[in-house]
Amino acid sequence: MTNTVDLSPLGKTSAYRTDYAPELLFPIPRQGKRDELGLSGTLPFFGVDIWNAYEISWLNGRGKPQVAIARITVPADSPNIVESKSFKLYLNSFNQTRLDSAEALKALLQKDLSQGFGAAVHIALSLPEEFERLKMGELDGLLLDRLDIEVEHYHPAPELLKANFDNGPVEEKLVSHLLKSNCLVTGQPDWASVQIHYYGPQIEQESLLRYLIGFREHNEFHEQCVERIFTDILRQCAPQQLAVYARYTRRGGLDINPWRSNFSTATPPPNLRGARQ
Repeated sequence: MTNTVDLSPLGKTSAYRTDYAPELLFPIPRQGKRDELGLSGTLPFFGVDIWNAYEISWLNGRGKPQVAIARITVPADSPNIVESKSFKLYLNSFNQTRLDSAEALKALLQKDLSQGFGAAVHIALSLPEEFERLKMGELDGLLLDRLDIEVEHYHPAPELLKANFDNGPVEEKLVSHLLKSNCLVTGQPDWASVQIHYYGPQIEQESLLRYLIGFREHNEFHEQCVERIFTDILRQCAPQQLAVYARYTRRGGLDINPWRSNFSTATPPPNLRGARQ
């Protein structure tokens, strides 16, 4: 049976397991939402979802609690996402689980999450002695939020997007901190900063900002919102190259940061935690 969001633990009372329980992970196929966008066959982008988990704890062999921060990098072409509440419940199942080492934890995360997402994921653990080396940083680019605009639409409206097709192509990075969407199931707000990096006809900045603000009453998961933004800009503004990167604020000790690109030379962006994260 295919998992659907209505079967997930979202919006339901959940018992918190404190013993290792990989069965708590709840995969959801990506393709259903991609079908809504008309994306089938070869995807128009590649990319990753960068998850940061700040509330990881387990017991060592003597029962002493250990803590770490994990970065989980998931390929965008994996068949599934994993619903974030189930991800949190799974991580909490380690709280009273005895493990021989951090490497043993990493091996379990690698195995379980690769199975859940349906593709190999990359796991990096930062232990307390490494915390001071973790860096923060903001998305670079021209800030769209400086524009004094009037806004009337609070649902995605790709027809708002405009570009100048009469002049030559430009390369720009445009940033907004005004992206807000809502959980697909619970309607709880999700807050993000977003970077649009493109090469092509110059995008009208006011139209782009209105479009991004249009997600304010839209219900969709983080990964789905970023793919919608990418697809709408690609179709409406026809850039030769495009990358969309969103840094969402954390909920339940997790943040999810999707990146989608068709720049042939692009590599995943740095995982720098923003001030709001």
